[in-house]
Amino acid sequence: MRKQILVTGGAGFVGSHLCERLSKNPNYEVYSLDNYFTGSETNHVPNVTYIKGETAQISELITFNPDMVYHLGEYSRVEQSFDDIEKVWRYNKDGIFAVLEFVRKVGCKILYAGSSTKFGDGGLGRSASPYAWTKATNTELVMNYGTWFNVPYAITYFYNVYGSREIQSGKYATLIALFKEKMKNSEPLTIVSPGIQKRNFTHIDDIIDGLILVGENGYGDEFGIGSPEAFSVLEIAQMFGGEIQMLPERKGNRMTADVMSAKTEALGWSPKKTILEYIEICRKNGWQ
Repeated sequence: MRKQILVTGGAGFVGSHLCERLSKNPNYEVYSLDNYFTGSETNHVPNVTYIKGETAQISELITFNPDMVYHLGEYSRVEQSFDDIEKVWRYNKDGIFAVLEFVRKVGCKILYAGSSTKFGDGGLGRSASPYAWTKATNTELVMNYGTWFNVPYAITYFYNVYGSREIQSGKYATLIALFKEKMKNSEPLTIVSPGIQKRNFTHIDDIIDGLILVGENGYGDEFGIGSPEAFSVLEIAQMFGGEIQMLPERKGNRMTADVMSAKTEALGWSPKKTILEYIEICRKNGWQ
């Protein structure tokens, strides 16, 4: 009998890649729950059942008992979260409580996609932004459900994911995809000052490798999934080679975050792709 796997946020950037990989396993029956806030039907992949709705309504929308929940479906932008605080609360706080209650009653494992922003202020993440605060406190709640109710869990932290299906334009565009779009359109590469903020850019394929490995083998702990190579945003722009335009500083923009991937590596994970190789491939393909 096949295991039923539920991915929240399965129509988003990371979630769609996770669904695609899981759906290739003949032992899995894969479902997605997504409200399509940043997800898109263009990210749908074959052999996945898509359910539209918010995680806060998970107990009403999911009528089966999954064997595993990958909870990726939360609000995930730092600087924009100041303006979107109502959405942040709805998607991240109402959502996590509903999801944890659901997995507790169903009796399945949850893999929670935390945020590396929590390491920007020494591991608390409670003051940088509404987004960082909700993600850090959600991490605590997941751990507490493990202690209070014996809910099996694993927590992962992604570091600046890039690759196909990133949002390329608009308010929620991610940096690498935005730079690609600007290079394609011969526009300046915009950098939020001071530009020295460092990031550990990690390819989506490496993220999915880590997610599945932790989902299947990691229990009761935190697992970082990130490239050990750190580059400043300015250095990344210089790799692209376009004209650079500096923007004013913004609240919530952390300067660095140390990658803590030792526990994931102990499971057998290691990154296989680099950001420089990706930029060169995109350059050869006309920034597509």
